[in-house]
Amino acid sequence: MSYFYDRKDAGQKLSKRLEKYSQAKDVVVLGLPRGGIVVAAEVARFLQVPLDVLIVKKMGCPGNPELAMGAVDDQGTVAINEEVIKLAGVSKEEFEKAKNEAWKLAQKRAAQYRKQKRAIELHNKVVVLIDDGLATGATMQAAVAACRKRKASKIIVAVPVAAPDSMVKIQKMVDEVQCLYEPESFGSVGFFYSVFDQTEDDEVLSLIQNT
Repeated sequence: MSYFYDRKDAGQKLSKRLEKYSQAKDVVVLGLPRGGIVVAAEVARFLQVPLDVLIVKKMGCPGNPELAMGAVDDQGTVAINEEVIKLAGVSKEEFEKAKNEAWKLAQKRAAQYRKQKRAIELHNKVVVLIDDGLATGATMQAAVAACRKRKASKIIVAVPVAAPDSMVKIQKMVDEVQCLYEPESFGSVGFFYSVFDQTEDDEVLSLIQNT
């Protein structure tokens, strides 16, 4: 069942849940690249607050790159999914290799996105973290850890759709959660969108520079 037409539609619907933060001077909306930025841009426009990107790269399991065993941001902050690592039988060497590869990719993406706009300072800010959906939640967990490290005063996770077990984990980590749908039968994030095209880097750059 498709709950949303596309990411813009999801962002517009999610915005209404966050209306109390409209025009707040201490609020920053952060989108996770790449698809999360499209959702986040709609929220930032609605709230009339700054938009930025939080660069986090998923670490896929050896032989199954879509299964996240963790994630790392461009500054090296790591979140680990110990359950997945154990079930997949991932060795320390395999984990370190995947972590270093993901970190390099995150740093490369950061250099690309930061050519014309510096990262917004998160110290004492209310941060609204947005992605287009949560499956395992590993990427969002790393994003939350990154915001804690950067001394955000409050962290809100807002997503259009999420797996219920992932939301339970996230709720324990943050100050507030907003999620429109938590279907018992999840599958993949794209299943809940009629249009779920890949978001290109040029679109991300345009959104963070012009929103």
